[in-house]
Amino acid sequence: MLARRTLLICGAFAATLPSLAALRAVAADAVLTPDEARAIARDATIYGFPMVDNYRIQHSYFVDAGGPEFKAPWNTLVNNARVYTPEDKAIQTPNSDTPYSYVGADLRAEPLVFTVPAIDKDRYYSLQFIDLYTFNFAYVGSRATGNEAGSYLLAGPNWKGETPSGVKAVIRSETEFAFVLYRTQLFNPGDIENVKTIQAGYKVEPLSTFLGQPAPAPAPAVDFIAPLSAPDEKTSPDFFKVLNFILQFCPTHPSETALMQRFADLNVGAGKTFDFEAFPPDVQKAITDGMADAWAAFKQHKETMIDTGKASSADAFGTREFLKNDYMRRMSGAALGIYGNSKDEALYPAYFTDDQQKPLSGAARYALHFEPRQLPPANAFWSLTLYELPSSLLHANPLNRYLINSPMLPSLKKDADGGLTLYIQNEDPGPDRQANWLPAPAGPFFMAMRLYWPKPEALDGQWKAPPLQQVN
Repeated sequence: MLARRTLLICGAFAATLPSLAALRAVAADAVLTPDEARAIARDATIYGFPMVDNYRIQHSYFVDAGGPEFKAPWNTLVNNARVYTPEDKAIQTPNSDTPYSYVGADLRAEPLVFTVPAIDKDRYYSLQFIDLYTFNFAYVGSRATGNEAGSYLLAGPNWKGETPSGVKAVIRSETEFAFVLYRTQLFNPGDIENVKTIQAGYKVEPLSTFLGQPAPAPAPAVDFIAPLSAPDEKTSPDFFKVLNFILQFCPTHPSETALMQRFADLNVGAGKTFDFEAFPPDVQKAITDGMADAWAAFKQHKETMIDTGKASSADAFGTREFLKNDYMRRMSGAALGIYGNSKDEALYPAYFTDDQQKPLSGAARYALHFEPRQLPPANAFWSLTLYELPSSLLHANPLNRYLINSPMLPSLKKDADGGLTLYIQNEDPGPDRQANWLPAPAGPFFMAMRLYWPKPEALDGQWKAPPLQQVN
């Protein structure tokens, strides 16, 4: 009898114990040293920054209906029939050459069908498909598919259907939400009505609507977490809460299984709860130090690789296969110009320093000289855009001129030898040079050149962007 009672008591006591899985989780937390926490926080910040910053923008565009940057609900095409100005502040280094159209794609319930009209062969356009990782996983447009009319199906990771009749190709996203960014070339301000006509021909619809069939059951409503501000993304431990939220819509890629297992030691991952206050003080400090380490590593990468020309935007944007899980390359692309195109679509030679390797400032004056027949080689067009620092936004100026591009060539003043010199400075350079003047702020800035649909000599390095020279 005593033995039976003892067994019953022991069984009741055992039932109150945590599960073996919970014990393992507690044990994992217990053995996580500050050094390990710091290393994981560093790597998870480098890995996750593009995703968290992308979410900040997507939330402002497609979730925050009362916000100043709101575009439209999910799965709704919105056309922006104007170019970006200094008043557009949601996205860093905006392109002001091509009016944008946008679709925030929620692919959980069913695919979307994107239909484009026939577009004049001399006008560049593109649809850039970007997943939650910020990989550019597909393109439709002048370079990728031509300027003919057509329909293309965008499917999420769980769709198992066949290619429907009337669809030219199926495009697959490995994440359940995606962003489709359209660019339609604007030749000059008087061309805007033509761009509006083209944008009116863009169409997006659920697959069931395209097929004339009943819609499937809607996906569960999502309680979208509040995004962090751009400055807080660099320092707030809530960064990892936002990252965990995003990861639930990102099925783990086989190449990242081990990485996710490692991040889980810090409670980072899909389905994980990251509670910063639950960590002991030494681990809390390690987490914030790890975030700082990530940004120090980015700074070193920028100074030693990007500023020196050893790496470029061509290395920072593309498919998962192209980037080969090099997360610093992905981070640098997002930090310096999120949503940049893959190199076959566009190249972005950047000017952070002058020919003396000094940071650019409106306290100095600069000239950018192109030798005869050495303008940027692009099948579509090229541009040079100036951005203020530290915001990486367009600079408000009396001319309302934020860039100089190839469609402006007829209005630019050529050099005596047939070359072209652009003047970048804060003060008006005078009537003889004003046509070629790109106004700069009084303080720090940088410039991004864009070559849309670059020619082979730009892709293989035969052509190089000329140095920016400081002049008296």
